[in-house]
Amino acid sequence: MTRHPFSYRLPGILGALAIAGLSPAAQAQPSDSPEEKTLPTVTVTVGKQSQALDAIAASVTMHDGESLEAEGVTRLESLEQITPGLTFQPFGQGGVNSPVMRGVSAQFFSFSSSTLLLVDGVPTLMAQGFDDGLLDLERVEVMRGPQSTLYGRNAEAGVISIHTRKPDNTPRAALSTELSSRSGRALRFSLSRPLVKDTLYASISGEWRQQDGFINNLTTGQREDDRERRNVKLALRWTPDTRTDATLRFARQEFHDGAALWGSPSSPRVTVRSNTPSWNRSTGDTLALDVAHEFGGGIKLRSITAYNSFHDRIQQDTDFQPAEMLYIARNHRFSNLSQELRLEGRAGTSRWLVGLYADRDDHDLLNTQKLPAAVSRSAASLRGQSTALFTNWTIPLGPQWTLEAGARVERTEIDFTPTGSASQSAGNTSVSPKLALQYQFTPSTQAYASISQGVRTGGFNVFVPAADYAAYTPEKLRSFEIGIKGTLAGQRLRYSAALYYMQMRQMQVQQMPMPGMVYITNAASGHSTGAEFELDWVMGQGWQLKSGLALNRTRFDRFQDGTNIYDGNRNPFAPDASGHVSLRYDAPAKWHVQAQMYGVGKVYLDAANRYSRNGYGMVNLQAGRSFGPWEISGYVRNATNKRYDAVGYQNGIVTVYSPPREFGVRLTWRL
Repeated sequence: MTRHPFSYRLPGILGALAIAGLSPAAQAQPSDSPEEKTLPTVTVTVGKQSQALDAIAASVTMHDGESLEAEGVTRLESLEQITPGLTFQPFGQGGVNSPVMRGVSAQFFSFSSSTLLLVDGVPTLMAQGFDDGLLDLERVEVMRGPQSTLYGRNAEAGVISIHTRKPDNTPRAALSTELSSRSGRALRFSLSRPLVKDTLYASISGEWRQQDGFINNLTTGQREDDRERRNVKLALRWTPDTRTDATLRFARQEFHDGAALWGSPSSPRVTVRSNTPSWNRSTGDTLALDVAHEFGGGIKLRSITAYNSFHDRIQQDTDFQPAEMLYIARNHRFSNLSQELRLEGRAGTSRWLVGLYADRDDHDLLNTQKLPAAVSRSAASLRGQSTALFTNWTIPLGPQWTLEAGARVERTEIDFTPTGSASQSAGNTSVSPKLALQYQFTPSTQAYASISQGVRTGGFNVFVPAADYAAYTPEKLRSFEIGIKGTLAGQRLRYSAALYYMQMRQMQVQQMPMPGMVYITNAASGHSTGAEFELDWVMGQGWQLKSGLALNRTRFDRFQDGTNIYDGNRNPFAPDASGHVSLRYDAPAKWHVQAQMYGVGKVYLDAANRYSRNGYGMVNLQAGRSFGPWEISGYVRNATNKRYDAVGYQNGIVTVYSPPREFGVRLTWRL
């Protein structure tokens, strides 16, 4: 991949900033000018306790809701363009996203993820349903590195935590309409207000989005991949006194799409000749009760009770020809009922947290595979339960040293019953410790070193009767990390840098020896080495620069699949480099312009490293003007119309097409 110039210069720039941050004399004093903008102090809850972002002994990116809205970020997968170390596997179906964090990926058919998604504290533990409309946001926190100590299984490589605004005494309202290329139309709204002052509040937000496809069906004359998405979120908050805060939330997302962004590697680009209907009719629902109560002595109780479900319902042609020879269909129903209780408080100068977590999975699976000679249907039920006890302590060791120590013990049990066959069971107990040491050089600069362990749950090959539905064991990851972060120039520049080394054991690797047969084995061990850099700089006179760079090398140490030896191969879907830089200007006359460049390196689509998606660079542009409560803006995504198809997905039989350039205009009204 041809690397952009900023990818060479940024590490050196950040290294110089880190060295400068070690000296108190190097810290610029805050400006006395009230007109000079500075970066706000950011509070996050990555450790399940409120902390300043710059004081956390971990690699964390925080995106506040106002910035995401201003930049037009309305899709979860767009976070990869502004978050170093995070990418998503190319798949092409709405509602299903498999994240790749620090080169660690998970397989769709394992029904587990390597990175956990939390939406207002509610976990999504698999690629199916790994999505969110980013409505009425307060912030998004992205935590890199193992987070299983506090978040349990499937937080092996990190956590994406989405926080929606809580309704309060302040009335808020916003309405946004959008028109874009390929007949794109969108409507987004949010409304929040008190029902009883200081006691009862409510909010609602929603989205409807529709766009024509770009894949031409030469047989029917239609576009195959039309998209329609609907989202709604409701919240009812109750604060009967100053110590109690309870919020009841409901969220629903619906996908009414055409085909996935798939075609044949042997056909002309973005064309199919299919006569087999392809569609996506998936839905997801979440209901959650979040209660916080503060006792005397500063002890706080938090309870999150949640039910999260996703109905993965699709049909997809895979031969892309008029004759109905090959297709796949899924009718999977996933549900997870979870309960978390935790207490936090102080013991002298130390902060402590203890918690109990339990959940239950209840999945019904139906997979259909059309082959030239027959149609096969595989039905099964997958039941699971998990219980965990965890704790975390932050202990000052002196004026500048702080120790953070935590551990989690989690027991997971799985029962698998294929229709017409005997049930199988598997269980595992995992221990996920974490230890971090932090040194505060100055009030605005700190360095840290940490060691932690992550785990991804095991399972069964639920659609491989030929292998007797073989089980695979949990994947475990151990991480060593050092980093430095802080602010400079009177808090007009925030920077962070991290180096890490990770060891993976019993890696879960997906294999597909023939169309329709997918299985997962623990045949590999590997390691990942990398570095991450971030810079957020308020340059003055209305200018702001944001940039990030991730360098990663994830390789198999040992991997033998039958007679095939894959030692030294790259882990599928793991780029060696990714980065972004954006420059925005906000004029005193209430207009703005913004340019962003995002680049990512080549990724392989299989363990044999035969098929790949080439590296690419993308340019996004935006400009707008505010008129009182109104704002109009225009944008161009993928301005250079860059192609980045994943050629050879599904063991060589599928190309996942990249979307073309998109133009749009957005009109927004805010109260």
